[in-house]
Formats: sequence, structure tokens, C-alpha cells
Amino acid sequence: MVKALHKAGIEVILDVVFNHTAEGNEQGPTINLRGIANAVYYLLLGEDRQYYLNYSGCGNTIAGSHPIVAKLILECLEWWVKEMHVDGFRFDEMTALSRDEDGRPLKHPPTIWQIELSEALANTKIIAEPWDAGQLYQLSDFPGRWSVWNDRYRDTVRRFVRGDGGYVDGKTLVGRFADVICGSAEIFEPRGGRPTNSINFVTAHDGFTLNDLVSYGDKHNEANGQGNFDGNSNNFSANYGIEGASDDVLIQSLRERQIKNFAAILLLSRGVPMFVMGDEVRRTQCGNNNAYCQDNEISWFDWTLVKRQRGLFRFFKEMIAFRKRHCILHQQSFFTGETNECGLADIAWHGCNLFSPGWDNPDSGILAFTIGGLGNDSDLHVMLNMEHHALDFEIPPVPSRVWRRAIDTARSSPEDIAQSGHEVVEAHDVYRVQEHSVVVLISG
Repeated sequence: MVKALHKAGIEVILDVVFNHTAEGNEQGPTINLRGIANAVYYLLLGEDRQYYLNYSGCGNTIAGSHPIVAKLILECLEWWVKEMHVDGFRFDEMTALSRDEDGRPLKHPPTIWQIELSEALANTKIIAEPWDAGQLYQLSDFPGRWSVWNDRYRDTVRRFVRGDGGYVDGKTLVGRFADVICGSAEIFEPRGGRPTNSINFVTAHDGFTLNDLVSYGDKHNEANGQGNFDGNSNNFSANYGIEGASDDVLIQSLRERQIKNFAAILLLSRGVPMFVMGDEVRRTQCGNNNAYCQDNEISWFDWTLVKRQRGLFRFFKEMIAFRKRHCILHQQSFFTGETNECGLADIAWHGCNLFSPGWDNPDSGILAFTIGGLGNDSDLHVMLNMEHHALDFEIPPVPSRVWRRAIDTARSSPEDIAQSGHEVVEAHDVYRVQEHSVVVLISG
């Protein structure tokens, strides 16, 4: 299978879960590690070692700092690379493996550093989920080439697109939004990192699907049998008028526009974009944001959605192609302010008026920015309006070039995104951006 995927130009990244086993807590079954060397493989309660420290949320925690456990994990990874030729790994709750035998976080966790320094893994992609169920959070603590799931990106983008105001970590929401779409330099640059250390995402296999993120104000996990107490309750979601499925044309239109907004922002952001299969065709889990235990229509993929949602499916495909065409969207360095041949900075920030981004306005739901192209590549001008009414945005002049409209999420398919070479010339100095929409112009 790996060879077939490689032949099709697709890399293979294994999702590995080393932080716990199915043996659970002291009441669980003895399947393997408990019967071999319980005190070696698991973190145990110091005062009464019949009990397990549970930083995984699944009853037990693997003792990642023990040399025998570290050796086991490393040999598994190296075998998968050498024999199965996989291209990388994503580690579930990786911070659980950075704890010592008493559960305290280590400054230089042996398992993490053995992975980092392994010659056999030198060319593999290494991705961490930078938290565990014990509230250990290490977004900026992983070494070198480690990439991490950037939940600050997720939550900030969700809030901005929803139209929230306020402050995030001491900055206005619009200011923090600008940080994360530029690769979260304040997180990764101090450790010598690059934008590629940030795995940008709005949705993942855990949590709401993208359709449900714009269709439900609250989770609906009753079918899981845990009284709706399971799953994350802090989703920054919205239903835009009706909880769940709706036949209202205006609500449906707004929900689809918001999905396109999320997709556009994700693929315009510096860093590594990630989205979930099914989001491109509005797959729903009926508001269930913890559907791992549902082997039924809630978790299955409805292939008829590909045809029924052909317009949105097209938008995602063209958006991916747009990112691939414009190398300035996937640079492996942070913005510096350097100017190109036309005198445009690598990024310049605006609001409705040029060079007036409104960083100090906690209620701002708008932002615009210009990205200067490299060499013969086009410049990009992006306008985002998450307010509840249309607004006029000034367009910057580009010497010897004209702006062409490539994307406008307020328009219906296929006018919402143009194929390469079919962009529409915008001859005016102002562009009216509709409410809850994203517009992208390219120079040429």
C-alpha cells in the first residue's frame, strides 16, 4: 500500500498512539505489558503502586522516560521507516511521554530526543500533539524539526471567522489572528523554528466536522452514552439561527460561505495546512464531537455528498491548486518586511483603509494584507470581512500591473474561485467585500 501511495505522489504519515494501551487501569485486562513488566512500562502511583497514573485519559500512561520503553518506541519507528518506508509519524498526546516516573515533565525527555537524534529518522516528518489529558501543554517546547498541532491557530481562526471580539493572550483578536496566519512566529521562531513547525488546522478527527462547526452551537454527544459530558464543550462554533440541519436558504448560504472562509484562510496561511476528509463536502456527525465510539451513520462517510456538494468540493480543489501555484504562500521562513522588485513588502497590513489594520480595536472583524510576490510570481491582496454588513476596502496600487479577482467566497460556484488564467480584472481602487466573506486579488 505504501508503495502504491508513493507511486501516486502521496506521502504516508502514521498516526501512532504510544501514550497508553488497552489494558486500562487496575480493573482492566492483562493483555501484554502488564503481564511482562508492569512497573517498567507504566507510570504507577508512588504511594500505592497497584494504581496507575492516568495522563492519557484512557486509564494508564506509558512510562516514556524509562530506557526500555524508549528503546521499544524507537525500534518501532525505525522499523516502520526502514522496512515499510513510511514518511513520518503523528504522535497522539506526545507530552504524556515527556513525563518522568512520578509524572513530572522533563526538560529533556529521552524518548523525544532519541527520535530527534535518530539517523534512521533524520528525513522523516515528526508531528506531535502537544498536550495530554493531564493538562500538560508544550506547544513551544519540542526540539528542532518537530512540528506540532497548533491549537492556538485553530481557536483564533474559529473565533475570528465567527465574528468574536476581545483579546487573546494580551492582544486584540484581530492582532492574534494576524500572528497565527503568518506561521505563529512568536511561538516557533525563538526555538529556531520555521513556519513548517506549525500544523495549521481548523478541524481534526477529534471534535466537530467543519459542517458541524457552522451548524451547531453546542455538542450533541448523547448517543455516546455518557450523558453528553464527553467531548470538548469549548468549540467556538455557531449555528447561525437554527441548531442542526436547516432548510432555510439564508442560513444554508451563510454556513457554506463560512466553510469556504475557513478553507480559504487555512490555505492562505503560512505553515502546514491540515483538514479532515469530508470537510470538503460538508460531512456531518449530527453535532457529535466525540464520535470515535460510533460505528454507524454518525461516523461513516456518505459518498453521495461528493456529487451533492460539487460546488464546495470544487472550491476546495481550486483553493489547494491556488496555494500550490503561488510559492509565496508556502515559504519556509517568517515574514521580515523585505521588499520585492515592485517595492512591495513581503507583507503589509490594512483595514478598510490602506495601512490601517486597527490592531488596537478589540471589536474589529476585518483585516486586509498584501503579500509581495517573489520574482515573476504574482502579488496577492487579501481582504477579510467577518462583520455583519458589507464594507468597502481600498486596494493598493501595483506599478505596471493590474489586480485580478481570484477568490470571492460571497459568490456562488463557480464564480467563487477562478481557475488559473480566468481571473477577473478589477479596475477600481475600492472593492466591496460582502459580510462574512474572503476576497483574494492577484496582480498580473
